[in-house]
Amino acid sequence: MPLYQRIVAIDYGTKRIGVAKSDPLGMFAQPIGTVDRAGLSKLLSPMVEAGEVQLVVVGYPLNRHGEQTAMTEVIDRFIESLRLEFPALPIETINEHCSSKSAMQLLVASGTSRKERKTKGRLDTAAACLLLSDYLEQQK
Repeated sequence: MPLYQRIVAIDYGTKRIGVAKSDPLGMFAQPIGTVDRAGLSKLLSPMVEAGEVQLVVVGYPLNRHGEQTAMTEVIDRFIESLRLEFPALPIETINEHCSSKSAMQLLVASGTSRKERKTKGRLDTAAACLLLSDYLEQQK
């Protein structure tokens, strides 16, 4: 088992899943990319089997009042399927309210061109990085 393990963040969407990982020390978020549901299993399995992942953080859709949204039930089913597939892997949630909006603002502020921002998956990956950054910040 590696001395240092990563945290993986997931921004689950109906079309794509944005994925990010921490550096081995758990200080910074790094984008992995976007995958579909089957692709997520292919991505996570080798990392989990190698003992490289200590935790998965999933964006949980709550509204500005902290209440569940229409997507919450979908995310609950997704988390349950992850727990069945990776029973030893701890899974936590983090409120993802406005994560896509914040990710878009970050892409604009970083000088990413409009064409690049519209690239499929770019926003989902940025949202996963923001979720992970928020989680890492909360752990300090």
